[in-house]
Amino acid sequence: MKIYTKTGDSGTTSLVGGTRVSKDDIRLEAYGTVDELSAFVAVLQDSEGIDDSHLPEFDRIQVNLLVIESLLATENDCEYKKNMPQLHEEEVDRLERWIDELTDSLPPLRNLVIPGSHILSSKCHLCRTVCRRAERRIIGLSRQYPVNEVIMKYLNRLSDTFFVLSRYYLNKFNKEEKPWKP
Repeated sequence: MKIYTKTGDSGTTSLVGGTRVSKDDIRLEAYGTVDELSAFVAVLQDSEGIDDSHLPEFDRIQVNLLVIESLLATENDCEYKKNMPQLHEEEVDRLERWIDELTDSLPPLRNLVIPGSHILSSKCHLCRTVCRRAERRIIGLSRQYPVNEVIMKYLNRLSDTFFVLSRYYLNKFNKEEKPWKP
């Protein structure tokens, strides 16, 4: 099977369900940004120094991001959508538990933090900011098309997860947080 179809050469593509849309359609912008986030998560996950215990969590995050992408890429009235994997509130709860576990091992946060000081922390901040952008794109999408609220909650919690992970890796490698002092 060939990877290219040539059907998108004129700047359009198909949603799951068959509708042709422009490649700059808000739906593509939303799920494309989630796809970008998944790639950044892969870079973080494959980085030297990542805790082995975090790898299953990153795998689960990537699976959840693919679920989100597929839901956003599918027309709402498509018969196939009701048989697709869904994102459930339990995944939000899972992230909250991980955030709490990581936070319990860290000193209290006293200031806003400037990203940097260690490459893993910086990669976590990249994931956090791309996640925030994906969240903004999906909020915009939700003004025009129905979007499951769990998706927005999940991305909001996921960006918090990456922030806490950025602090965790600074702490792990004995690097100082750079506090923002206006």
